[in-house]
Amino acid sequence: MWAQIINALLGLWLMTAPVLLDSEKNASNNGHIVGPIIVSFAVIAWWESTRVVRLYNLPLGVWLLLAPWVLGYENTLSIVNNLAVGALVIAFSLVRGKVQEQFGGGWGAVFRSDTPHARAAREKPQL
Repeated sequence: MWAQIINALLGLWLMTAPVLLDSEKNASNNGHIVGPIIVSFAVIAWWESTRVVRLYNLPLGVWLLLAPWVLGYENTLSIVNNLAVGALVIAFSLVRGKVQEQFGGGWGAVFRSDTPHARAAREKPQL
């Protein structure tokens, strides 16, 4: 969870950085579009059952690495900022976190006859 908190902070930084770094319009628009998406995916990934959403930030991190050249940034500080934030977003999105609980089993549980939930229902609770 700590890695996704940092990713959320990086997304917030991406939204505020254009004002603080005096970025041009392309860098500013990119930060205002990509930043909230990174924050959203990071916050959704805080919970264990939705942790896989952290991987949705990987393409956004790659985009941040490519955006200075695709969008033609002119400010060196904006380029360095995008490269640093993109690399950090990718790195923190790859952190898996500790698994403490098992949830559902997905659609595969529908087609299996012996699921963890079925086994637990068959077992009698001990008093």
